[in-house]
Amino acid sequence: MSRIVPTIGQALDLLAERDPTAPAVQDGIEALDRAGLRSRSRRLARVLIRAGVREGDLVAISGGNTVSSVVAVCAIHRAGGTPLPLDARLPVGERRAILDLADPALVLGGEPGGVAGRPSLPLAPDLAGVDDGPLPPLAAGSWKAATTSGSTGAPKLVLATAPARVDPQRQAASFLPLAARQLVVGPLTHPAPFTYAFRGLATGHSLVLLPRFDATSVLDAIARHRISWVLLVPTMLHRILRLPAEQVSAADLSSLERVVHLGAPIDPALKRRWLALLGPERMTEVYAGTESNGLTVIRGDEWLAHPGSVGRPASGTEVRIVDASGAPVPPGLTGRVQLRRTAGASYRYIGAETPAPGAWDTLGDDGRLDADGYLHLIDRGGDRILRAGTSLYPVEVERVLEAHPAVRSAGAVGVPDEDLGTRVHAVADVGDAEADPEDLRAWANARLDPGKRIDTLALVREPVRDDAGKLRRRDLVPPSQRERSASSSVNVPRHSAANPGFVRS
Repeated sequence: MSRIVPTIGQALDLLAERDPTAPAVQDGIEALDRAGLRSRSRRLARVLIRAGVREGDLVAISGGNTVSSVVAVCAIHRAGGTPLPLDARLPVGERRAILDLADPALVLGGEPGGVAGRPSLPLAPDLAGVDDGPLPPLAAGSWKAATTSGSTGAPKLVLATAPARVDPQRQAASFLPLAARQLVVGPLTHPAPFTYAFRGLATGHSLVLLPRFDATSVLDAIARHRISWVLLVPTMLHRILRLPAEQVSAADLSSLERVVHLGAPIDPALKRRWLALLGPERMTEVYAGTESNGLTVIRGDEWLAHPGSVGRPASGTEVRIVDASGAPVPPGLTGRVQLRRTAGASYRYIGAETPAPGAWDTLGDDGRLDADGYLHLIDRGGDRILRAGTSLYPVEVERVLEAHPAVRSAGAVGVPDEDLGTRVHAVADVGDAEADPEDLRAWANARLDPGKRIDTLALVREPVRDDAGKLRRRDLVPPSQRERSASSSVNVPRHSAANPGFVRS
């Protein structure tokens, strides 16, 4: 007889029974041990049930990296709901479009103007007098939901097909320790930090939350809290090593068992610096997407043998490379990366067509497999720029710009041009540094192939990428060009029935 996997609520209860005073979550303002998290999330779950949440319902939640947000997600699971994290900073129109699509039973937190008349509660309502006794073992058929729209297009929802059940005696991932102190620096409204934080919490991790990424704060938190592992994106890795060399070398990283990075291609030079700082065995790279339709994993020592790779398939994943007609190509040739899970579909869409079970799927990236089966990425195929007959990937431009000491992060995009067809427009975040856009453009162009040079460059003093390391390329287009870009074939087509090698938009 197969063992019944506990619900997430039961897993949290088992951990609290095992060690009630063990730290569960802290955010610099408040902290809860496992018994405290159990009590508070049970009480909030009862409030949600009284508000009409039923098993299988979507519950939208807007909150920062706070103890209250963690309690709320745990309560949603205990009430049988599926949490749908939403960034409270979303424009009101976009937020309403998502809520119309999701039709959640309840909205927790966020700005009232974005609730669009739907039932809502504060993120942390008054729980005085609410019972914290055991609840029925409820489990939604989908343990999480996320929003995605790619770099363009209408929002859609991604629902995990895995139910809200977890074995607290199994690792959250093969490359992570079972018991750990996890530092959470990415926004919990983003799928990757959300997944690792809450899978970790339900398998014995203690969460230390930072309100948002700050390079100095990350190093301080690792030392102060004896952090076991942390999830970072390349932009974060870049900013940490932009700190004064003496500050980085003096940082106490001895407690770290693992640094995991994902979210975007990493500059090989940046990766080598981190491998030298940590030691190759303590760094792991993961390639995956919001849909969790497959993943590859590579440890630092493997990467040194296969520089630039994002690893080999893991967790029942198959990978292949196809040409524009959808035909597989042999190792060494570049094409569209396709993945699938041997165990079947890992997600379903609301607002878009879900691929058939067992079908090959793609995140829209181009790459190649080497002779040993390691995947090497280039960039998102749909973001490719065709400039005067030359094809280039934005990452080629972005890496050169980010090598300049004044640039914290950069993004590049193609915009229509009467002479070139498409010109390369870049945006560089220089923070408080003094920089001249023409000087910076000349510096970068001297390091780029002639056909891939930057035509126009804008400087900003705010991050180009969000706290999860992502950027919306459509936001990089100058306002005067946005209407033309939206109606022009600036980039390579991403998908059509006659072009199955490319992803759906």
